[in-house]
Amino acid sequence: MEKLFIEERRDNGVVVLTLNRPEVHNAFNDELIAALIEGLQALNSDPSVRVVQLRGAGKSFSAGADLNWMQRMAQYSWEENYQDSLKLASLMSTLANMSMPTMAVVQGAAFGGGVGLVAACDFALASDRASFCLSEVKLGLIPAVISPYVVRAIGARAARRYFVTAERFDADTALRTGLVQEVVPHDTLTQRADEVCDAIANNGPLAVREAKKLVSLVAESPIDEEIIRETANRIADRRASPEGMEGIRAFLEKRPPVWPPVDKLSLKLFDDDGEEVLDDQ
Repeated sequence: MEKLFIEERRDNGVVVLTLNRPEVHNAFNDELIAALIEGLQALNSDPSVRVVQLRGAGKSFSAGADLNWMQRMAQYSWEENYQDSLKLASLMSTLANMSMPTMAVVQGAAFGGGVGLVAACDFALASDRASFCLSEVKLGLIPAVISPYVVRAIGARAARRYFVTAERFDADTALRTGLVQEVVPHDTLTQRADEVCDAIANNGPLAVREAKKLVSLVAESPIDEEIIRETANRIADRRASPEGMEGIRAFLEKRPPVWPPVDKLSLKLFDDDGEEVLDDQ
């Protein structure tokens, strides 16, 4: 039996997760959702992982829900539909709250929940052949559990349009709305994605994770005395840390830094509200 997704680990801490259902355009069902949640949780607690790339095998990134899965859902009760939807919501939340950077690499079509995966990543690169569609209303449905991530990515105004029209839009439109951050020629997509990930992997591993948490902290915070003190506290922590001191020394000595090893005790995981969460793994 073929794996639902393929995990490729590289020596520099880059991990590539590739959805591996090309025969159905990487549409997801309950089995793929459960497998991805388990895989992402394992990566999230691994201090050697620097950045996660999410890809799709074949022509499409992800077509959203699998047709056979949808046929089963059509027979579900309200409670069964609710519990089933919570599983997809858990996948999106797990991806959105990874402690290391995540990047979607979109080579083809991303429809429905596939757009949710793109939006739940920290940022995305797209081929100039990529296309996107929030197609749920065509089926009499709504993009409910992916909406927090899509609206956060493209804003309420663009979401109002694409949620209700179910229009297909191209990579340049995705770039203008903020769903993706860079569009490149199709033949250079993999190379460019690897360049970005390698750049991240060269940086201080704990600093990268702390920088990601910093964005969550300040994005919705007023610029007041509390945030001023908290940001000053965080940079003081970094400057006094072994990693920060090595980075400064290496810069002054004009040499590449040799980052101190990171162990599991160094990592702290946080939810969307900045609250520390316990890792049970």
